[in-house]
Amino acid sequence: MPLGLLALAAGGFGIGLTEFVILGLLPEVAADFGVSIPEAGYLVSAYALSVAVGGVLLTAATVGMNRKVVLSALMCLFIVGNFVSAVATDYSVMMTGRIIAALCHGAFFGIGAVLASQLVTPDRKARAIAIMFAGLTTANVLGVPLGTFLGQATGWRTTFWVISAIGVVTLVGLVLFVPGQAASTGARRSLGNELRAFRNVQVWLSVLVTVFGFGAMFGAFTYVAPMMTDVAGFDPAMVSWLLVVFGCGLFVGNLIGGRAADHNLDRTLLVLLGALIVILAAFTITAHSQWASVLTLFLLGGVGFAAVPGMQMRVLHFAREAPTLASGVNISAFNLGNAIGAFLGGLAITAGLGLTSPSWVGALLAAAALVIMAVSARLERRVTRRQERAAAALLPDRTNDVFTR
Repeated sequence: MPLGLLALAAGGFGIGLTEFVILGLLPEVAADFGVSIPEAGYLVSAYALSVAVGGVLLTAATVGMNRKVVLSALMCLFIVGNFVSAVATDYSVMMTGRIIAALCHGAFFGIGAVLASQLVTPDRKARAIAIMFAGLTTANVLGVPLGTFLGQATGWRTTFWVISAIGVVTLVGLVLFVPGQAASTGARRSLGNELRAFRNVQVWLSVLVTVFGFGAMFGAFTYVAPMMTDVAGFDPAMVSWLLVVFGCGLFVGNLIGGRAADHNLDRTLLVLLGALIVILAAFTITAHSQWASVLTLFLLGGVGFAAVPGMQMRVLHFAREAPTLASGVNISAFNLGNAIGAFLGGLAITAGLGLTSPSWVGALLAAAALVIMAVSARLERRVTRRQERAAAALLPDRTNDVFTR
């Protein structure tokens, strides 16, 4: 395995930790700054919004630059943001640090996914992307519980100091182990070329699959804590362990999904989206049983995140001549799907449909993703058949030319 991939995974780990560990430290942060829990929660929503915006703008602004240099600069931005958070003297400074750190999130994963796919042979591209995203899933499995424990035991600022240190280690890894690129490769990548990739309808269809497919999983997961306590009957103290179960599913699914996508990309996504519909619909029933709900939670994480490498790889495939901006847009699409799923799930609960209703919302979003994916795959098969017929039609003429000569 190229050491550059490990450096990218370390960056994914640090970024994932920055995004999610604040959830477990909100009471401590709120108390320290003298704000309410909902006000402290704005530190989460502001981060997510900054990821969606920064992923597109920073990626577009750095098109044509050396990717190694850009990733290193983004990691410097990440370190600065978490440093500001660690030394924040009031709520506004903390918010500034969160926004600075979030700006690098989308661009790092977008550009990093392109670079990761170039560090390996063509038959291992999706697996390389999965390794990078494994840093994000590991952050959910191990980083968030440990970061929360550390912050509660020694003060929440300690956690952000540790995250800053992870950023420094990642930066060193990027500099030492990610190969540089010839200047000529950057010259061929202009913003105009990157934008032309969006003329391909398959790029847009692939982005929509990401929005609805990822939104399906998070539409249910956002409200999993009240569902597991009020419906399944778990003690609130067990929620952190249940999140570890979900995180284990993310980790396993991510690695398996990467291998499957390398074997057959479209079929993998069609199967996974179909399975996601079944799992989400089943969750409305299994939520009433503790053991069954735990199993379903694991499967939700596994199947939902198994589709992530394929979703990212599909965008890179159809935008292969100019993949950087398309990759960044797709990273923002993941966050947009997260926001849409959470919003619609909340509407369902507010409408009095019960705490299991977000799972039905997720199933409907997954069904929409499956339909879009099926249409996209069918269009691609038609194009492939036309190309094969055109090639076959030219073959006899070329053969006659050989005999004539």
